[in-house]
Amino acid sequence: MSHAPVESTAPGKVILFGEHAVVYGEPAIAVPVSQVEAGATVEPAPSGSGLTLVAADLEQRFTLAEAPPRDPLALAARLTLDRLSAPAPDATIVIRSSIPIASGLGSGAAVSTAIVRALAEFIGRPLSPAQVSELVFEVEKIHHGTPSGIDNTVIAYERPVYFICTEASGPHLVSVGAPFTLVIADTGLPSPTKRLVSRVRAGWKRDRARYEALFEDIGEIAREAYRKIETGDVEGLGPLMDKNHALLIQLGVSSPTLDRLVDAAREAGALGAKLSGAGQGGNMLALVDVEDAQNATEVLKEAGAAHVIRTTVA
Repeated sequence: MSHAPVESTAPGKVILFGEHAVVYGEPAIAVPVSQVEAGATVEPAPSGSGLTLVAADLEQRFTLAEAPPRDPLALAARLTLDRLSAPAPDATIVIRSSIPIASGLGSGAAVSTAIVRALAEFIGRPLSPAQVSELVFEVEKIHHGTPSGIDNTVIAYERPVYFICTEASGPHLVSVGAPFTLVIADTGLPSPTKRLVSRVRAGWKRDRARYEALFEDIGEIAREAYRKIETGDVEGLGPLMDKNHALLIQLGVSSPTLDRLVDAAREAGALGAKLSGAGQGGNMLALVDVEDAQNATEVLKEAGAAHVIRTTVA
């Protein structure tokens, strides 16, 4: 077991295509966003003190022994120790994150990933991305109720992924044929994933034919987008984003704020724009030419975006 401090980080993420429909077996595409990240540092503690978790951002400090069973930070640590058949070390895990909570950027999965990685490395038995993803998925059930598994997958692998939750073969890592630029705007409003996933499920139960038709249309867009990303057809992704957003509006998960930012991005010259994640609040994203990114950023801020970040998918 290591006695030196160990630090691990994990990126945020955005879903490019396929949110909500992915829960029903359709494909989705997500990419990591390294401009925001979660981190966990494990430091040795005095003998007999046990494992302590400190979430400074949330002003939380507690020992693993006293943590509630469904606390996500503690569960990430417990699952890691169980997987490694290891006792809790005498150590302190300090967790930090620059990823806004409930914004669609994968805050929960990134924090869990950082904890799992750092603790496993501290114990001296690092885990593979597939093993990390599997453990984080169990924590995601607390955050999202019935998660698709896409957040933990893209964050654990730190690669663009084409994901189908019903496939046992695991994620398809996407080969990006040509780099493309995304501008991501935060509405500043929370996006309550568990509640919105439950709302969509309730609608699906009421009218399966209508909802499944929408899911299939969203899935077909994701399939086409996958082909365009791999062949480097960047411009072809824009109209697909617009179509995907229109279908998400029909699912009832957009909002006037998201629609306003999507419209502003398009007026600023974006090739396409859509909400990203569960919806209602959280983030939208726009596909832009590199030379238009700064203008799009300024326009989105003027339209009311709380924060705007830019990332390149390559």
